[in-house]
Amino acid sequence: MLTLLRVWCVVLAVCGTLFFGCATLQFSESVDVNLAGISPLQGAGLEFRMLLKMRIQNPNDAPLDYTGVSIRMDVQGKRFATGVSDASGRIPRFGEVVVEIPVSVSMLGIARQALGVVGNENSGKLAYEIRGRLAGPLIEGVRFSSQGELSLPAEFFERGR
Repeated sequence: MLTLLRVWCVVLAVCGTLFFGCATLQFSESVDVNLAGISPLQGAGLEFRMLLKMRIQNPNDAPLDYTGVSIRMDVQGKRFATGVSDASGRIPRFGEVVVEIPVSVSMLGIARQALGVVGNENSGKLAYEIRGRLAGPLIEGVRFSSQGELSLPAEFFERGR
């Protein structure tokens, strides 16, 4: 009976070590994500659709497999667009890929941003942040974040003056 108890303790210890070891398995460096392009898509009703092209770079010495992508884009600190894609692939070690993600923007979100642009003193520059996750074999996937600025065409501001 005592031997059986010891065997169970060893089995539980090994399983726990494997479980927590896999859960903490991370790449040494996080992926770098940059906005590579924006294209309009067909919308419906009170919704505007865009296709975001994201360049994802893997600075690690191991390839990264992914089976889906989810993102949220904030503009001027406010939620602007969200999207998901079931795109799957592999980012090679020290390599990069461009992933296309369709996103939805509500007309309310567009109106809110338009009102913000009118009072913007930054000459047509809009700060954005994109946060998201690459789903994959790791328990929580790989999370990422990217920030930058979008520039509106100068004609946009000349018409209002």
